[in-house]
Amino acid sequence: MTVIGIDAHKNWHTLVAVDEVGRRIDVLTVEARAAGHQKIMTWLEQFEEVIIAIENCRHLTRRLEADLLDAGHKVVRVHTRLMAGMRRSGREPGKSDPIDAEAVARVALRESDLPTAELPGPAREIKLLSDHRRSLVARRTALQSKVRWFLHEIDPDLQIPSRALRRYHLLDELITHLDGLTGVVPEIARDILEDIRSLTRRINEIESRLSKLARANHQHLLEVPGLGVLGAAMIIGETAGVRRFKSKDAFARFNGTAPIPVWSGNKVRVRLSR
Repeated sequence: MTVIGIDAHKNWHTLVAVDEVGRRIDVLTVEARAAGHQKIMTWLEQFEEVIIAIENCRHLTRRLEADLLDAGHKVVRVHTRLMAGMRRSGREPGKSDPIDAEAVARVALRESDLPTAELPGPAREIKLLSDHRRSLVARRTALQSKVRWFLHEIDPDLQIPSRALRRYHLLDELITHLDGLTGVVPEIARDILEDIRSLTRRINEIESRLSKLARANHQHLLEVPGLGVLGAAMIIGETAGVRRFKSKDAFARFNGTAPIPVWSGNKVRVRLSR
């Protein structure tokens, strides 16, 4: 069996092949482009049984992982903290891309239960939409806070209920009210209200898409009392497929609810992960 360790960067990927006892066999450095990925596929053909280990930084390796999985290779992810001790114990001093790639490969040899990469599915779509909605809500909240001060300056007697600057009818009424006023402050306030209306429409559209995705693939989550579409979408997106966890205890450790021992002596104590 040959283990391939990959140290990934934005512009370059370095691959090191090691045998079953961790001895370096070969090294390859390619551009992080489609042509470089094709060179990797050709280079891998010289090995019979291959496991590919990648440092867990998916913003750099997502496309490479997809190409490797499409080619039928097994890909495992190595957390960065597992590499530190392996790098210190290496015979070659210093730090370089081949040294890091070799450390990734040796960790994959040592650890038998590393998470396996899978092609992205509906869970990633749910996560991307959920994160995007959250950023839009934060942007809308900032605009709502700003426009309240402008509206107070324009008309101190204007009463706007709490959390009401998301209702279409109220936004339309305020915009119509400002149309009859002149000056820079009403002009800016009107622009902000139109932006809030546009953001609200987009936020509601994303929530509707999340509802359809969650109900189509994870209806059982929505049956949990007190759990709505947005909460379910966050759980689905962050979990990215519960089947990738070997047990319920591993999932508890992932989400921070597994107890961690913090005792020395006769009195046993535990705490939750921070």
